Amino acid sequence: MTKAGYHAQTVLMDDLTDVRRRYKIPADLAACHTATIGGYVIEGHVPAADVTTLLRQRPKALGLSVPGMPLGSPGMEPANGEVEGYFTLLLLGEGRRRIFARH
Repeated sequence: MTKAGYHAQTVLMDDLTDVRRRYKIPADLAACHTATIGGYVIEGHVPAADVTTLLRQRPKALGLSVPGMPLGSPGMEPANGEVEGYFTLLLLGEGRRRIFARH
């Protein structure tokens, strides 16, 4: 995110359950990182380009999620270059979601 021009403030927490509940992140989409920006929540290893697109388009949504920790997602690039396909999901509320980007 820093390379893309974003400046993150890090807050270390032992348990993100209350944070995810506050931002209405479905349990099946929970990942290892939760952030907020521009009124949206960002859950997991979401590419900076997807965040930029979200902020430019401003859809009516809660935010974005990349569930799990897919190989090749930001911060999960293995030394051998192995990657797996994954989706960034747009969180629409009430557990609804749709594909926002394919990687």
